[in-house]
Formats: sequence, C-alpha cells, structure tokens
Amino acid sequence: MAAHAGTLNCEDFSMFQEVLKVMRTIDDRIVHALNTTVPTVSFSGKVDATQTCKQLYESMMEAHLSRDKSIKACIAQTSDVVGQLREERTKDSDNLALIKQLRKEQTKVIPVSDTRGRQILRC
Repeated sequence: MAAHAGTLNCEDFSMFQEVLKVMRTIDDRIVHALNTTVPTVSFSGKVDATQTCKQLYESMMEAHLSRDKSIKACIAQTSDVVGQLREERTKDSDNLALIKQLRKEQTKVIPVSDTRGRQILRC
C-alpha cells in the first residue's frame, strides 16, 4: 500500500502530493477498516478482535514510517537544491529566474498529519 522513498519523485511537486495522498489511504479509511475487520459482538467468537486490531495498527504504523521516510528524503533533497540556489543567488543576486526558482523550491514542503488514525485506532 505504501510507496517507498525510492519511487517518490521529489522534483515534480504535484506528483509528490499525489503519492502522499495514496500513502494516506490507510489513515483516510481507518474507520471503514475498523468496521470491516474488527468484529461486532455477535461475531466476536469467530475472529480474534485483539489480533485483528493489532494487525491493522501495525499496518498503519508501517505506512506512517514509509511516508515519513519519503517525506524526509524529499525534504533533504529539496534542502540541497535550496542551498545550491542560495549559493548561486549570492553570486548573481539580480537573476530574477534564479530568485523565482529559489522561491518555488522553498514552498514545496507541506506538513502531513497522521494523527487521525492514531486517535481512532486504540487496541
């Protein structure tokens, strides 16, 4: 379900956002996942609710770790690019295209929250 940092294209910001959106699927569907995997009282004898919940939690945590690694890899890559552009700007402070590119790179990173899944899933 989760993509790895190696398949994440940090250069194309819209693609980066799309991949993160896919990686958030487990969080966005946590209530549905709970309703379909953790049994109701009438089915509790047929399925181990604790084990099922634990597996769902582990899957969610694995997705979070994968997403965090991907985000951190892109932050590092973008930081390197920003550093290079800043260095170039000090040498050529009148270059408007360079200044525009620097601003574009600086606005790429957005915060991502994974608290919904953690708030809902308490096994």
